[in-house]
This record gives sequence, structure tokens and C-alpha cells, in this order.
Amino acid sequence: MPELLDSVLIVGGSGQVGRALRAALAGARVAAPPRAELDVERPDSVAAALERYRPTLVVNTSAYHQVERCEQHPERAFAVNALAVDRLAAACAAAGAAFATFSTDYVFGGDAREPYAETDPANPVNAYGASKLAGEHLTRRHSPRHFIVRTSGVYSAEPSAVKGPTFVARVLAQAEAGQPVRVVDDVTFSPSYAPDVARGLIRLAQREAYGTYHLAGAGAVTWHAFATAAFELAGLAVRPEAVTSAAFPSVAKRPAYSALRSEALPAAGLAPLRPWREALSEFIAARERPA
Repeated sequence: MPELLDSVLIVGGSGQVGRALRAALAGARVAAPPRAELDVERPDSVAAALERYRPTLVVNTSAYHQVERCEQHPERAFAVNALAVDRLAAACAAAGAAFATFSTDYVFGGDAREPYAETDPANPVNAYGASKLAGEHLTRRHSPRHFIVRTSGVYSAEPSAVKGPTFVARVLAQAEAGQPVRVVDDVTFSPSYAPDVARGLIRLAQREAYGTYHLAGAGAVTWHAFATAAFELAGLAVRPEAVTSAAFPSVAKRPAYSALRSEALPAAGLAPLRPWREALSEFIAARERPA
């Protein structure tokens, strides 16, 4: 039987995790066609890509993930994050390919006092989280050969193809330009460094350890404390101003606490991702390194 990483097809390869996966799999047989060639919402496009590339593993990193837009257009959120994922998982099962798809900490309600484990009950409070949870359930019904990966606040040195610069890059740029920076201090998460997430999925694939996993930086931190740590590591004398979520009115409700921990990784014989501050330090070093 071929190993899972013999031929990898990435859906949404221009995103942060998609690019990190391509970098981590450099030298391997990896295809990451543009949306014009592989559109997850078009079954004919998916079928053609599976026929052309004959992957052993398909990794879906595509998503409709702008939380405000999801709340305003839930039909689009469910079309991309649930129904398209359902069809993609079914097509992979029929083609004999394993399937990996990315989910979110927003499947949780935010009333916890310690990081959520994989087995904790999901209770999304917005359309984005609900659509991603639906995608999880629909994935599971097709084949046991799947990976469902939840992340939290993904960031990387490269900007998001949809959202532009990631949060930490944006606030650092604002501070360096002498602009005031205001960051919420009442929302807690587990920052997920895209290269670490990519390496985590690769280790799971190498072991064929199928299931649901949390791939997020170890520990829990508020967005304000995360930004403060980034400023310190970057050697900036200024500090962000702490504000509450009320300072940024939103159509969508967000969980006040969505930090993640993994019990499934140790159960599979793998270590959780490294502490979030260690990963942030690497991000800062890479950002400051001359091109």
C-alpha cells in the first residue's frame, strides 16, 4: 500500500497553511492547483483533479472564514465549509484517497476555563463555527481514513490570500509606523503558527493516525498578551493598549475563550505543538531576517 505522503493534493494551497504545507513537503510529489483549476464547490472540477493527480492524500485548507461575512451570509458559509467538504470527502473515499480538512476553535462556545480538548462538546455561537462543525460531521460519515484538524488564530510570515497580513504582522507594522495599537484583552485563544500546524499534520499522515486533532500552540493567551509578547520579542519599546471586545462592534458573536489543548496527539504517540511563545519567537526571527 502506498504511503499517504506519496502524492498530496492541496485544496486552497495559496492560504497560510497551504503554503506552509508546500514548504514542509518540498521535494515530495505535491500539487496545489489554483482555484481556476480546482474549485471545491464544483464536483466536476474535483473529479477532474482527482483523476489527473491521483493523490494518496487530499488536504482541504479552503474555507469561507471571514467571520462577519459568514454571519451575514450563512448560506455561503455552509455551502463552502460544509456541503463542499461533504462532497470532497465523498469523492476522496470513492477514489481511495485519505482526506484531511481544517476546522476551527470556533466550534466551541467559549464558556470553558481551561483549554478545550478534542472530546469536549462543541457548541458554536456563530455561523462560521456552526458551518465548520457541520463540515466535521459530514467528513466523518464517508470514511475512517480522515484527519480533522482544529486550529486557533493561525498566523505566518506570509499574508493571508483573503484577509491580508495576519494579526501579529499587522499590529507590529502599525507600531513600527508609530500608529497606536488597540487589542482586546478579554478574548483568549491558542496561537497556531502555520509551519507548526503543517508539520503536525505531516506527522499524523506519516503514522496514518486518523481522527480529530487540535494542532495549536501549547498554552492559552489573550490577544492583548499575544501582541505584547510580539512587541517585546521584536524589541519595540511601545506596548499595545488593552481594550474590551466592546471597542470593536461585531455582527457575529465570538467565543470569549477558545484555547485548545490536545489529548489525541499524545494518545497517538505524538507530542503536542510547542508553546505558543516559542513559535512566536521563531516568527519574529524569520520576519527580521533579511530576504
